[in-house]
Amino acid sequence: MAYQSLRLEYLQIPPVSRAYTTACVLTTAAVQLELITPFQLYFNPELIFKHFQIWRLITNFLFFGPVGFNFLFNMIFLYRYCRMLEEGSFRGRTADFVFMFLFGGFLMTLFGLFVSLVFLGQAFTIMLVYVWSRRNPYVRMNFFGLLNFQAPFLPWVLMGFSLLLGNSIIVDLLGIAVGHIYFFLEDVFPNQPGGIRILKTPSILFRFCICGKNIREVTLRSSDCSLLAQDFNWLNLPK
Repeated sequence: MAYQSLRLEYLQIPPVSRAYTTACVLTTAAVQLELITPFQLYFNPELIFKHFQIWRLITNFLFFGPVGFNFLFNMIFLYRYCRMLEEGSFRGRTADFVFMFLFGGFLMTLFGLFVSLVFLGQAFTIMLVYVWSRRNPYVRMNFFGLLNFQAPFLPWVLMGFSLLLGNSIIVDLLGIAVGHIYFFLEDVFPNQPGGIRILKTPSILFRFCICGKNIREVTLRSSDCSLLAQDFNWLNLPK
């Protein structure tokens, strides 16, 4: 019963947030169990383009370091703001959300060619936080009970926190820059006089997401039926 309830809760997480968060956790678990090493995952243009290790274009977004405070901190922010975006401004727009992932990942990979970053997952998380914060400008935030501020300042507060921990702020600046480019092209420029919508989600993503949605609905219905069957007391049927 507990397993079924947990499984149902997991399946109720929006599909993109569920897939990305799960992939990050499983990747870290595989590294902790020494099934793979970070050297097989990091972003290396030479290995990607000369030795055709194409998987590095994806895996460098999935590893957040060994299990510890930094990993848990990033996972909490990733799950929270990815889910809030998908259930908020991207509700019913899964294809557009996937396209934001692809656009952001492409820009970060492009910028990654010019900066010394081997893992881009943290920058990607900051991008998600930035887009959410700009789309929810009046939300009041509280950071560890120490600071009160409005949502648009959140990425900068996180950057200051990284600086206090002695981490490089290049990662945060990259996430903020890519998030701002997406926000400007998607939310600001199309609403300007003479502006147009430059970012258009490819139709193939709509077809892919519709198929995924149908499969998810069937899975959830099956889980509901299973829970109902377990909750029903078959011994007290009327005779």
